[in-house]
Amino acid sequence: MATAVKVDEDAKSRLEELQAEIRLRAGASVTQQELLTRLIDDAYESHDEIIDSFRETTVPLSDAEKEAMRRNRFQSGLETDEDDIDDVLYG
Repeated sequence: MATAVKVDEDAKSRLEELQAEIRLRAGASVTQQELLTRLIDDAYESHDEIIDSFRETTVPLSDAEKEAMRRNRFQSGLETDEDDIDDVLYG
């Protein structure tokens, strides 16, 4: 059973361009539904990457980011335990 999905004009145009390029370079005529299904299947196989692409920050940190954090650490002289951290995070 097919379901309609709304996409903006730019996405529709890029889908059509990709469809035409497949026809030209691979000699295969595919419907937009077949193309979208293939794209979704491929994205599902690498769903961690897709999910990460919607994050505001990169997880895990890059090596350069880790090194920057190490360089900027300092000792406050205060002992911190899990309860202190919970109080700050959760109130």
